[in-house]
Amino acid sequence: MAARLAESGCSVMLHGLEDAEQIEAQRDDLARKTGARIAYHKADLSTRSGVEGLISTAMSVLGPIDILVNNAVVRHFAPVMDFPAEQWDLALAVNLSAAFHAIRLLLPNMRNRNFGRIFNITSVYGMRGTTDRVGYVTTKSAILGLTRAVALENLDRDVTCHSLCPGSVLTPGTEERVERLMAERRIDRTAAERLFLEGKQPGGNFVSAGSISDLLVFLCGPIARDMTGSVLPVEAGWLAS
Repeated sequence: MAARLAESGCSVMLHGLEDAEQIEAQRDDLARKTGARIAYHKADLSTRSGVEGLISTAMSVLGPIDILVNNAVVRHFAPVMDFPAEQWDLALAVNLSAAFHAIRLLLPNMRNRNFGRIFNITSVYGMRGTTDRVGYVTTKSAILGLTRAVALENLDRDVTCHSLCPGSVLTPGTEERVERLMAERRIDRTAAERLFLEGKQPGGNFVSAGSISDLLVFLCGPIARDMTGSVLPVEAGWLAS
């Protein structure tokens, strides 16, 4: 998403838990390839002060913020009765409260300038349940309510808010799980991917990260100004199957 926004002419503030030196090569590469201004800020978004520091730095480095993408997430796998309380609190803080605080901090400026595009990246699991992921399912579902509330409160401005709900994307975390299946089942990659996607995406393919990014960029444009509060699945037919 950062690359696609940069290609579209946006200056971008990246966020992560790594020290700036650890991602400098990636930051520099993205800036060189896109010609965009790319900055980075390390912050722990499980704390309100971490979110406040990120937003403050973004505004001081890049100026007024037009587009906010809430994409921070943590996951823990366990049944409800075995789900650690500290993991529950962490999921609420990172997956839900961080998005709320970022929106809260940026909305006044967006409203004053009469422009803002807010994106909350949730999941198919925000629209349906699954086992052993109560923290993830709960927070991703709650994000949909946050999106609708923000959208309705800003109908008097050109400030929109959407939830994008991806299916299974081949992220680094997903890659690890596919490789684990290969090792545990002693199967090749094709079989492991098929097993991972079984019961999910009926076409047997991962959702392209580029598809999500392209949709996000489209929603930033003038053609989509009358769309807000939308819950938009990008899940390769998962919900239809």
